[in-house]
Amino acid sequence: MSMLLPPFQVHEPSTIEDAVRLKAQQPESDWIAGGTDLLPNYKWMLNTRPHVISLHRVGALREITPKRIGALATLTQLATHVELRESLPVIAHTAGLIASPLIRNSGTLGGNLLLENRCFFFNQAHLWRESINFCLKASGTQCHVVPQESKCYATFSADLPGPLIALGAEFELAGPKGTRRIAASKFYKNDGIDRHEKRPDELLTFVHLAADASKWRASYQKLRQRDSWDFPELGIAVALKMEGEKLGEARIVANALECAPKDVSHLADSYRGKPLNERAIDEIAAAVEQNVRPVKNTNLSPSYRKKMARVFAKRALLEARGGGVRLNGARA
Repeated sequence: MSMLLPPFQVHEPSTIEDAVRLKAQQPESDWIAGGTDLLPNYKWMLNTRPHVISLHRVGALREITPKRIGALATLTQLATHVELRESLPVIAHTAGLIASPLIRNSGTLGGNLLLENRCFFFNQAHLWRESINFCLKASGTQCHVVPQESKCYATFSADLPGPLIALGAEFELAGPKGTRRIAASKFYKNDGIDRHEKRPDELLTFVHLAADASKWRASYQKLRQRDSWDFPELGIAVALKMEGEKLGEARIVANALECAPKDVSHLADSYRGKPLNERAIDEIAAAVEQNVRPVKNTNLSPSYRKKMARVFAKRALLEARGGGVRLNGARA
């Protein structure tokens, strides 16, 4: 079967302003950074556009500091950045868990944050999709996972949003009307078609880390079939502030189980001011399991992923209680 790219015109702006202006001039276009998600989708004829705006010349988007990270920073750069590994090791750790080394060399922070939701019925070649009739996410009128005509149930499959939500990050967007910032916790929508708050004419430019991000004890635990390659079947991000042996505050995000990251921090609210002992961790992890609703559109069964949510939540809570992810002797 031929997997050739369809024809499209490439535009190469050198500034954020030029990129936004080009998008306004060519609304039927896609942004491309590393291309590790977009180009395979184009080869499968998934929602292709006649124009592609490449960001590889926009040097301002490559910035990496513990306070602000540009959307064009590669996953390899995040995983190996000395300051991030020391002050925010959970971000470096999570970036290093994504895909394979070759993909991390090209894939970017912005690309991961805006990764297309994935599904058995969407991520297939055109001929395969045509044979079963197209789905809501690409040219069709019905979701094949949960048959109806309004909501897509493709699974959210990016890793970095979980830890960034848990650390209180904000996303900066640039558009024709200027720039704006939105909390990572409010950016994603639980709808596989309308996935996030970014408007079509906006560009995700920077991730801003909260001033106290390095003071949280953070962990990210990921389940996938092959650790060297696959998308997550589930991910649990945890960030804790401890007051001695007692829990001060907890943020918990369940990822890759539904159409968007699910903030389940409220499940730990009743444990604040109390010792975060084994019993408390077991109870919080059990509550996480009960609050997630995976569907059958990934390789592992929904029942297994739901049960593993409890296991991985416990692992993340234990690691965070113990100080969080450690890289080069650093603490999250």
